[in-house]
Amino acid sequence: MGDILITDDERDIRELIGDILRDEGFSVRLAANSEECMNAIEEEPPALMILDIWLKDSKMDGIDILKSVKRDRPDIPVVIISGHGNIEIAVAAIKQGAYDFIEKPFNIDQLLVVIRRAMETSRLRRENTELRRKDVSTAEMIGSSAAFKSLKSHLDKVTRSNGRVMLTGPAGAGKEVAARYIHANSNRADAPFVSVNSASIEPERMEEVLFGREGVDRGVEPGLLEEAHGGVLYFDEIADMPLGTQSKILRVLVDQQFQRVGGSDKVRVDIRVISSTNRDLESEIAAGNFRQELYHRLNVVPIRVPGLDERREDIPELARHFIDGFNASQGLPLRELSDEAEALLQTMHLPGNVRQLKNVIERVLILGEGSAAIAVRELEGADSNEADDGRVVLSGALATLPLREARELFEREYLLTQINRFGGNISRTATFVGMERSALHRKLKSLGVVTSSKAGTRVAHVEASSQAAE
Repeated sequence: MGDILITDDERDIRELIGDILRDEGFSVRLAANSEECMNAIEEEPPALMILDIWLKDSKMDGIDILKSVKRDRPDIPVVIISGHGNIEIAVAAIKQGAYDFIEKPFNIDQLLVVIRRAMETSRLRRENTELRRKDVSTAEMIGSSAAFKSLKSHLDKVTRSNGRVMLTGPAGAGKEVAARYIHANSNRADAPFVSVNSASIEPERMEEVLFGREGVDRGVEPGLLEEAHGGVLYFDEIADMPLGTQSKILRVLVDQQFQRVGGSDKVRVDIRVISSTNRDLESEIAAGNFRQELYHRLNVVPIRVPGLDERREDIPELARHFIDGFNASQGLPLRELSDEAEALLQTMHLPGNVRQLKNVIERVLILGEGSAAIAVRELEGADSNEADDGRVVLSGALATLPLREARELFEREYLLTQINRFGGNISRTATFVGMERSALHRKLKSLGVVTSSKAGTRVAHVEASSQAAE
């Protein structure tokens, strides 16, 4: 049922409590002084502690032990007992984080009720944390393109270490999914994953949220750093963190300890830090918006998460993954993708990347047409250049050009889109567009289209000299 550590300098009291708890099915350890108590905690943290305030022949009294436990192992519930109880002592114990205070001589039934409630509360908190951090779907990496395989290879390497990782890439590319993947496959997988959205927290509250607070009127309120103890702390969009907080986070990274707002005791934490940003942090440093020392502390292992424009091959696989997910979580129809819809998704302009693709799929399933395969017309509102009567709508720039120049511009953009859709594979592109491979090569050369390696895949772009000539 749980391991309980009983610390009391009166042998009769600790053995009596121990015998009663063993009869109730608990496993029990006994400590006569602070040294035995701290050694027992170090050997193996208990599920709950029963702690006397006054300890003879001890270097620390009960309040000192309570402070130490709540600083280093805040998840252990502590029930304080004392034969010299008064309101001031009880209030002091509760403010330092004790679950409850019981005065000697105590009623055994009352003690058992308090112990069961404390352990149940602790169990529910652990389960809640476990459920939050073991959201398997958010840690699942989906894709098979060269760019995706390169990313996953880098992520797999860093899971085997505790090094700090800086994830960069455009908004919506899946940086938090990558961070959760690192956590889920690391030796910290059973510990918390705590995400800090730097942009959503008000600057004046940032330190309180991160470090927690303590005071006479509120007791101890742990912050996100303490919640992440033993696990991973993920700073989402780290560039949005206030400069003042940046310097304090830097100190935490150096010392692995901090003070709560309004407190004086040092709180030690063991955390692995993963950060992400869609900005150029070196430019932010030059502009005075980000601390260079913090950047170097966080950027131990830089990993770039590519946007969808670099991994268009993965779009159909991602879309089907989202369809399955929405069917399981919301009961939305389990629909197939038509070949035409699949091709349109791969050529869409999706600046919001994976996040936007997921929104498009959810909208189609909610507003869709029964269980039939998803058709092109259902995707047109997301990103379409097609008019209601099926005609192609010309952009203003294209409509003002002579036919030869407009045709050349269209061919260039069309072939760029198709090559990137097939991950730079010229043979697959030639098959889809209906051209011989050699003819396609000649056409690309005449249009100034070349391919180069980027993030582990081939990406088509217009040659610089061709752009200059235009």
